[in-house]
Amino acid sequence: MKSMKDLPENERPQEKMESEGVSTLDDTELLALIMRSGTRNANVLGIASEIMKEAISWHNLVRWHQEDFMRIKGIGRAKANQLLVVMEIARRIMKQEYALAPTFDSPESVFNHFKSVVLGLEVEKFWALYFDTKNRLLRRKEISSGTVSSSIVHPREFFKEGVRLSATSVIAVHNHPSGNPSPSNADIDTTRRLNEAARILGVDLLDHIIIGSLNNDPSGRGYYSFRENGMISQW
Repeated sequence: MKSMKDLPENERPQEKMESEGVSTLDDTELLALIMRSGTRNANVLGIASEIMKEAISWHNLVRWHQEDFMRIKGIGRAKANQLLVVMEIARRIMKQEYALAPTFDSPESVFNHFKSVVLGLEVEKFWALYFDTKNRLLRRKEISSGTVSSSIVHPREFFKEGVRLSATSVIAVHNHPSGNPSPSNADIDTTRRLNEAARILGVDLLDHIIIGSLNNDPSGRGYYSFRENGMISQW
């Protein structure tokens, strides 16, 4: 039976994880580490690759049953059950995250969530909030971290994770270290490009919200919503 030790050292996920961190592992390598060993005719990375090829995503994989795993060459009943346990843990974590996930149903709710996140930041950061078909938050992801006056975000990077998660809608969020959330020309241009890309991808850009502070916002709100100001729907 071929195990991780049978692989060349530079191909071993365990060594990669220890030297570069677990976040550097791709989906196949993560799954291979869970399974630990392959069969006489297939190494564990090959089996893991075949599983991910069939499942396409973790979102789909957590819905697999025992027979789904056993259709993959090299997966017997014991290993299928091992993977089912891991998928069940993942499902329970997802359920808890949905239950505990903050509600983003208004620009103010986004501001209330992010005001503590941006507190003390001296540079602009750009985030994406990805949602499913039921408007449940799938993930909050930091897209970029810029200079004192600007952050750079490309539509490709902004939507990349959303496509992987099969998100149907997204909210763009970034902060202004000055505390004044009024949009700059660059902010307006970025919003235009994100909105155009969203239309092409079939994703709903719900809003782009700039987070400032109550004390430094001329309007006294602490944030600026492109949606509320008609600067998304008009494009």
